[in-house]
Amino acid sequence: MTAEEAAAYLKVRVRTLQLWARQNKIRGFVLSGNARHVWRFRREDLDAALMESSVLPSLPPSVRFAEQEAV
Repeated sequence: MTAEEAAAYLKVRVRTLQLWARQNKIRGFVLSGNARHVWRFRREDLDAALMESSVLPSLPPSVRFAEQEAV
């Protein structure tokens, strides 16, 4: 998959996906011979990353959510 396709699959921005790939949180492949880095991703690797909790940290609850629980 291209970076755009993989980002859409994970429902994140392309820049986030590329950052995760550079940090080795998601396995990606850089095509050589280009002036720019062109990333490619395999669906199996994306699915495996989704199963790991360290890749996609949970968002902290919002203040409004905490206020609603207190009521």
